[in-house]
Amino acid sequence: MRGITSKLGLIACVTAVAAMAPAASHAADVKAARVWAGPEYTRVVFDLSGPATYKMSQGDTPGSVVLDIAGSAIAGDFAAPGGQGLFKSMTAGKQGAAARMVATVDPKAKPKSFLLKPAGDYGYRLVLDLYPGGQSDPGDNPVTDDAPSIADASADAPVATPVRATRGKTVPPGKPPLLAAERKVVVAIDAGHGGEDPGARGATGLREKDVTLQVARELADQINRQPGMQAVLTRNGDYFIPLKRRYQIAREHNADMFVSIHADAFKNSDAKGSSVWVLSPRGKTSEAARWLADRENRADLVGGVSLDDKDDTLAAVLLDLQQGYAMQASESIAGNVLKALGRLGPTHRGYVERANFVVLRSPDVPSILVETAFITNPDEERRLRDDGHRRSLATAVLGGVRNYFESMPPPGTWFAAQAARRNGTSVASAAPAAAQDDDAPAAPPPRATPPKKAADKVVAKADKPAPAPAKPSGRADDNVRDVHRVNRGETLTGIAQQYGVSVGALKMANKMTDNNVRIGTVMVIPSG
Repeated sequence: MRGITSKLGLIACVTAVAAMAPAASHAADVKAARVWAGPEYTRVVFDLSGPATYKMSQGDTPGSVVLDIAGSAIAGDFAAPGGQGLFKSMTAGKQGAAARMVATVDPKAKPKSFLLKPAGDYGYRLVLDLYPGGQSDPGDNPVTDDAPSIADASADAPVATPVRATRGKTVPPGKPPLLAAERKVVVAIDAGHGGEDPGARGATGLREKDVTLQVARELADQINRQPGMQAVLTRNGDYFIPLKRRYQIAREHNADMFVSIHADAFKNSDAKGSSVWVLSPRGKTSEAARWLADRENRADLVGGVSLDDKDDTLAAVLLDLQQGYAMQASESIAGNVLKALGRLGPTHRGYVERANFVVLRSPDVPSILVETAFITNPDEERRLRDDGHRRSLATAVLGGVRNYFESMPPPGTWFAAQAARRNGTSVASAAPAAAQDDDAPAAPPPRATPPKKAADKVVAKADKPAPAPAKPSGRADDNVRDVHRVNRGETLTGIAQQYGVSVGALKMANKMTDNNVRIGTVMVIPSG
């Protein structure tokens, strides 16, 4: 009997040890902490030695956030980071069996926390994000997004320079708005990676996030020195912001183009050459499904048109037109940029590549991703360290971008006005005083996008301001491909180029005797 009792006791002890073992193996020490403060929020990251369970709570005093990490300890060399942004200070210690981190933050800050699995150069991490009072999370966490490659594992933030809105565009304080007929084209430049996400790393330690920021800043400086162009940086420092937020910044600034800058990596150090990427057809389809299913997305403006008040069929048609325009423009821009980069050295494949990168998914802003070089190639890493080479890269990208705007100038821009002067035509003039009040504020100059035209087409058919010429038999619109309402700053030549028809065919279809077009006129676009 005593032997049985002893055996049972031994089994109980073994069972108890076995039950404790998993808990011990899952304990994670807090090794280090670091802070990045961006203009929209502040991120505090704790490096852990393994997976962990934690609880976040409000401290006893205002502006105190407590993180208890179960079964953990503080590493002996742990050092609390200095205050930045909404984060002020931190104390670390033990609370029973848990490691307790107490962060002192701005009393109005809104905290959010989550765990991250190992990725790239980092192991397990606990993240504490602090948002200004009342502000919500500006985007999804990059680790949970469906980014297909390291190029999309980055996330960056908007430039901190305040802006004020005017006529649908944003203008830095102190700068008067341009005339609507000659607004500047806006190019959003996204420096890949940033903050706790360094991106790829070269053999000598050069980090992608540093290269991309340097090239982006140089490109922005060169763009801002060009007549008729204005740059917007998604980030202007070393901080982190989620993936989707990057192209949202471009849309908020009514950007005419979005350029994301990266430096490629490959396990084979012989890989070399620049490359340019656009969104794949699969990415276009999946993003369209998201927009049509998400009520908040549909309420947003796409190419100047809200999809929220449209039935599903019409919303799908308008979105498809807008995406089709954006992808066609992206292809053209990407081809120009790739040719310009090819003059600096070899390109990786010699043609524009396609992928479902998150940063390329804006439905109404033409978007490209530029891989400046392979940072994992020793020769290319050495060139990326050189200021002169980075300037040359920026100049090449600028050349491709500028060439696109010169060949396809958006209506109402300085480029459109220059094209009109070269072609000897006049830009769209205002309607007579009886039809338009000269003292009324001008409407925002929209981008020239098919969805905008599609929306105008719907309005035009409802109001019947200029019906298509009738035919003796068959459909009334047999030879009509589209209907276009003339916006401020547009020219006859520019409209013809947008639709790929000749000026003569456009004039004949609309019974025009000269090259002058008038704002608000609804023009028939012939099918050939």
